[in-house]
Amino acid sequence: MLIQNHIVDLPTPTGTMRTYVHRPNAAGAFPAILFYSEIFQQTAPIARAARFLAGHGYAVLVPEVFHELNPIGTVLGYDDAGKDKGNADKEAKPVESYDADNRAMIDYLGQQDWFNGHLGAMGFCIGGHLAFRAALQPEVKGTACFYATDLHTNTIPNQPGQHTLERIGDITGEMLMIWGKQDPHIPPQGRAQVYQKLTDAKLSFTWHELNGQHAFMRDEGDRFDPQLSSLGYQLAFDLFSRTLR
Repeated sequence: MLIQNHIVDLPTPTGTMRTYVHRPNAAGAFPAILFYSEIFQQTAPIARAARFLAGHGYAVLVPEVFHELNPIGTVLGYDDAGKDKGNADKEAKPVESYDADNRAMIDYLGQQDWFNGHLGAMGFCIGGHLAFRAALQPEVKGTACFYATDLHTNTIPNQPGQHTLERIGDITGEMLMIWGKQDPHIPPQGRAQVYQKLTDAKLSFTWHELNGQHAFMRDEGDRFDPQLSSLGYQLAFDLFSRTLR
C-alpha cells in the first residue's frame, strides 16, 4: 500500500505540538495509531517504523513528545549529547501533560474524514510508556508497548495518583507488552512488577519476553535485531487486527 506524509501543528495547553502524519494514499477511512518515539523524537528509524505501519493500512500519528521543551522540529542524535538532552526532557515534563497531548491528537482525528473511529497506540522505550499512558484514554482499544521504560519507577515527575501504573484501572482496551530480557533499563524485578499490576487489574493483555537488548526494534545501531523486529511487528499487527478492524 502506498502512503502519504504530512505535518500538523496541534494546540495543547503547553504549546504547539508538531505531529507527523503517515497514512495510506488511498480513498476511504482507516484505523489510526498514536505512535510514540524514543526520547530522541522522530528520528529516521522512528519515521521508517511509522511509515511501515501506515503501509499496512493505518493512519499513524507521531507527536513530538517533548514539544514544550524544544524548538519545533527538534530531532536528537543517537549519541551522548542526545541521550542526555532527551533524559533531561523526560525528567522535566510532568507525566499528566501527556494526557492533554493525547486528547489533542484524538480530537484532531475526530475531525478527519480518513479516520474510521478505531484507535490504537504503540511506542518504543519511553514511547512504550507513553503508549501505555495513551491507553488510559477510553478511545484507545489496542496498545502495543515495546520495552516500556519507567513504568516500574516514579522517575517521571508526577503528582500523587497520577503515575501511570496508579491509573491502570482506567484502561479498557487490550494491551501487548513486549520486553527484551537483556534490557538493563527494565530489570526482571521491574518487569515482574508491571506484570503483577496488569494481572491484579484484570486487564486483557499478552506478555512476551524476548532474547533481545534495549532498542532491538530500532533499525540503526548495534542493538537492532531484524528477526526480533519482524516478530514484534507481527505481534503488533495481530493485536491491531483484533482490536481495530
